[in-house]
Amino acid sequence: MSAQPGEFPGGRRRSSASRSHHFRGSLGRFATGVAIVTFDGPSRRYGITVNSFTSVSLEPPLVLVSIARRTTAHDELAGRAFTVNILGAEQQALALHFAGRPGVEPQWVEGSVAPRLSRVLAYFECTPWAAYDGGDHTLYLGEVVDFDYRSGDALAFANGHFTTIPESQLGVEDLL
Repeated sequence: MSAQPGEFPGGRRRSSASRSHHFRGSLGRFATGVAIVTFDGPSRRYGITVNSFTSVSLEPPLVLVSIARRTTAHDELAGRAFTVNILGAEQQALALHFAGRPGVEPQWVEGSVAPRLSRVLAYFECTPWAAYDGGDHTLYLGEVVDFDYRSGDALAFANGHFTTIPESQLGVEDLL
């Protein structure tokens, strides 16, 4: 017998806090890549570690990132060009740096419309396309104006931990 919405298996009711915790845990079972959104704000350069990134359209080329409203740089991103930097498996320290655990200062590259990070697995430089309300997040769509990738394993996140997606499992571009 399956649980009804708002219940644990066995019929016990969930509190709002436990439901939220359980929802987050359920989402965490879906492995995602790890990316850093970088952009220049009015007074400084920003980077935000994210795992909510997806392609939206090939024509025009559009991508989407989901940014939590509570993120310090959230309000600074509105209307600005940005780069989505996809991290390689060896770049966990970079992910942590932009997730609030600063480490060694990253190496920056001046992109054509927004700054990007050096030696990432892939990058997508974007101009703003649209922004949508997403509850406690804002969904930012960007039109891709420049992009590239390199060989290597990808950094991933699942079940609250970093993991690796081997390069042998990446990419189907040659099959299309």
